[in-house]
Order: sequence, then C-alpha cells, then structure tokens
Amino acid sequence: MKKRTSATKGLKLAFVLGTAAILLVALAISYVLDYLFLTFNSLPYQIALEKEWYIVLIFTATSIFIGLGLAFILGRIIFKPMTIITDGLSKLSEGDYSERIYLGGYDSMKSLSDNFNKLANELQKTEILRNDFVNEFSHEMKTPIVSISGLISLLKDDTLPEDKRKQYIEIIEKEVTRLTDMTSNALYLSKIEAQGILTNKTTYNLSEQIRECILLLERKWTKKGLTPVLEFGEHEITANEDMLKQVFVNLIDNAIKFSNENSEFSVFIEKAEQYTVIDVSNYGIEIPESEQNAIFGKFYQCDKSRSTDGNGIGLSIVKHIVALHGGTVSVTSENGKTTFTVTIKN
Repeated sequence: MKKRTSATKGLKLAFVLGTAAILLVALAISYVLDYLFLTFNSLPYQIALEKEWYIVLIFTATSIFIGLGLAFILGRIIFKPMTIITDGLSKLSEGDYSERIYLGGYDSMKSLSDNFNKLANELQKTEILRNDFVNEFSHEMKTPIVSISGLISLLKDDTLPEDKRKQYIEIIEKEVTRLTDMTSNALYLSKIEAQGILTNKTTYNLSEQIRECILLLERKWTKKGLTPVLEFGEHEITANEDMLKQVFVNLIDNAIKFSNENSEFSVFIEKAEQYTVIDVSNYGIEIPESEQNAIFGKFYQCDKSRSTDGNGIGLSIVKHIVALHGGTVSVTSENGKTTFTVTIKN
C-alpha cells in the first residue's frame, strides 16, 4: 500500500511541478523579451507602449505560444509512462503475460514498474500452474479410465472363468474408487489454493484429533501388522479443525502405506511458546534427498511402482493447509526412517 501511494503521489507531484514549470518559464521568457525590447528601444515595442492593448496582446500571444510548446514537450515526458503502462495492460488483457515494462530510475517510476512486473509475473505463474494442472490431471485420469475400458471389454467374453471375472470386477471397483478420490482431492486442492484467509478457527484438543485419525485408519495398519507409537500428552491448538484433520489423515495414511510390514509408525507432539510441532514417522523405503521437495507438488509420486496406491495430491493438500495456518511442513528420510514435520503457530 505504501509503494502504491508513493507512486501515485510521485505522478501527481510530477504533473503539478510540470504545470508550474510551464507557467513560470512562459512568464520568465515574456519578461525577458520585454526587457530586451525596452533595452534596445525596439520600434514595435515603442508602438506597443502607445497602445496598451497591443502590449497585452503581445504578452498573451507570447505566453500562449511558449506555454503550448513547453506543455507539448513536458507532456510527452510526463505522460510517456502512462502510455507505456496502458500498452502493457492492454497486452496483459490479451493474455500476453510475458510483458514487462521499465519506466526509469526515479523511485516513483521504479515502484510502478516493479508493481506492474510483479503482477505480470504472478499472472504468468498462475497460467503455467493452471496449464500444468490440467495436463497432469488429464494424464492421471487417463490411466484408470483406459484400465477400466480394457477390463470391461474382457468381461464381455462369455468364456471368461468366474474367478477371473470377479478379479476384474474388483480391479474396476478399485479404479473407480481411485477416480472418485482423485476428483474429490483435486477439487478440494483447487478450493484451498484459492483461499487466502483461514476461517472457522477454534481451540480444540489436538491429541484427541490425532488419536481419532489413527483409529480411522485402523483397518489399514492392522492389516500390515503395524504398531502405532504415540509420543505425546494432551495438547490444545487454535486452528481449523476440519482442515488439520485432512493433514494428519494424509500423513498417517502415507506413514502406514510406506511402512515395512510388522514395523511401527509414530506420532510425536511438542508444544513450544509460539509453535506446535508434530512429527509423523515410519520405517520403510527412504525418500531420496533430490525428491524431498518435489513430493509436495501436484500428482508427484516418488515410488512409481506403487502409483496405484495414491494419486499424488495428498501432500500438496497438506502443504497448502499448513501454509494457510502460517506454518511449514518438511521431510527427512535417512537410515530407513522417514519423518514428516508439521510446524504450526499457536
């Protein structure tokens, strides 16, 4: 806001000073001409002195001529930035987000240039993200659809054994569920990406929420013979309860999914003066350091061989929700142990 006000004030000041300069310069030149005519005893000037209206006419004509000339010159200087900005906005409105402008080195002009270029850059990034999202989503949707289409064709075969028929139906059911989850997650991700302000904040028991998430996923971790380890007491937090539930369900589900069988996964909570830190850990395949930042991107899957276990949107949802809470999420993976750390402001 300060930069915008400064830039606006700069333009207003330039216009006022330019107008004042035109008037002063025109008046000064008129006086100089008057002095010269008087000094050299010019005949036209002597005639003008005898007729007062004539001298007024001379001064008026001189002032208008000089004023218009100076106004034209200064107008081009002062309003040139406005022309550049107008042309730039016109290109942005036509979808050319690569447009950048430069208005000079003065603070007010530089501020306008920086703000315009920042806007253009954000629009360009948004357009790139939108295109990437559409391309990635289309690609991810194509895989299960092709799989379902192929299996339906096989089911039309009357000679297909009953056990194979049941197996194909189960696969189709799984792929349909995957499509449903992918669509729901994509819509939810789009919603929170567009959300700039955190709403519906309440103070609730974070520890109880973690325990509920673990119970919700009980069937999954018991099937793999996993043991949950809860390393926390009772902690309260002020946040959007539903959103954070999405965060912990995703992280705990991932911990279960990528844990070695008959191992354990753990949740640790530590509350400091300004932040609450939650660690979700599991023992299994490590995440390569080169991919630890990339896993928070949309549709990114580190383990391609297990791509059917998820749709690559969960961690992106986690990142955006935590960011809305003014926090951070990070991952460390070494010595067979992977830990996701969520830090949220109290």
